[in-house]
Amino acid sequence: MGKKYEVGLTFIGCKVDIVYDPADNTELTIEYEGHPSWIARELVIGERAGKRPAMPEHINKQPTENSRLLNAAEIQYESRQSKQMTAVSYRNVKKGDMGHV
Repeated sequence: MGKKYEVGLTFIGCKVDIVYDPADNTELTIEYEGHPSWIARELVIGERAGKRPAMPEHINKQPTENSRLLNAAEIQYESRQSKQMTAVSYRNVKKGDMGHV
């Protein structure tokens, strides 16, 4: 009937038998093998469990324009590239007639 009842943690994932009076379904009797009968009452959601109010604009996440971490990584990368450019590379040196490099 679209109502919610609080049964308890003991019966999570269990198939239980439910006994109720169709004229008054504010209380249900839950029966499960090996446990005493349990009375489940209709779940009443109070004012503290309502919808969460909207957050103020200044608290919401703002889109970022840049990242300090990525900026530092880019500076370090450029520093490494400049050091590698000045290193001597023998890959492009051709051998002369005498076999000397």
